[in-house]
Amino acid sequence: MVVSEHIEDLQLTLNSSRSAGKRIGFVPTMGALHAGHVSLLALARQHCDIVVVSIFVNPTQFNQTSDLTHYPRTLEKDLEILKENLCDVVFVPSVPEIYPDGLLRSHWDFGLLSTVLEGHFRPGHFDGVLTVVKRLFEIVQPQYAFFGEKDFQQLAHIRRMVKEERMPVEIISGPTLREPDGLAMSSRNTRLTSDQRTLALHISRILFVMNERRVEFDPPGLEQWGRAEFHMIPGIRLEYLEVIDGHSFGPLAEWSDSDYPVIVCAAYVGEVRLIDNVILKSESSK
Repeated sequence: MVVSEHIEDLQLTLNSSRSAGKRIGFVPTMGALHAGHVSLLALARQHCDIVVVSIFVNPTQFNQTSDLTHYPRTLEKDLEILKENLCDVVFVPSVPEIYPDGLLRSHWDFGLLSTVLEGHFRPGHFDGVLTVVKRLFEIVQPQYAFFGEKDFQQLAHIRRMVKEERMPVEIISGPTLREPDGLAMSSRNTRLTSDQRTLALHISRILFVMNERRVEFDPPGLEQWGRAEFHMIPGIRLEYLEVIDGHSFGPLAEWSDSDYPVIVCAAYVGEVRLIDNVILKSESSK
């Protein structure tokens, strides 16, 4: 496994593989790796000859300095995980390496996609995400890039950016991975105390029950039921819970076979902000 801290060294390694006709796959991460990241690495291995993983805590996508400060950093452990799972190349750049001209970020406006949910509650967040993803794509120049569906709105933004910018990379998504008790895997979970982690289980529990009970409600009624459940749980502060069309990100007034219904949620457990989503089962699959 090759570990590169500098762009020039990374590109020398990858140019050699590219010249040999190797297909390059890329998994961008912010470290604190867990089984969800490993699943993306395995997915990349299925499609590619060379798998590159980046570990970079991107400062331009954090709305709060405290969140950036407390974001878990476990580089030594991450490198061990990647080596065990047959990663070929790891890119671990410094902030100046990625942002030589300072912490500048570009702006993208994708209409409703950019202004609702995470776009509303975390203004500028997606500009920071897309700025670093574009920069990393330009550095690595992969044929394929792999992202998890847990960050559902982020994935939609990246797909849209690639399309708008006509970037020669195919985006492949992997399903949300969960702990055996249902909690969506996230690097932020390491910041939860034991009691907070128990509380956090209510997030996936409520979303799973909403999925099962969708036949009893229209989408607004299902949202109302879910919010009422959250409000009965001391220690969890719900930020949003909505049933959206996963294509347009607009709200759903009623069920339709042409829609792609997804429950999306963000909630605070203590000071830790967690997001989750569940893609609703179609009526035909019941």
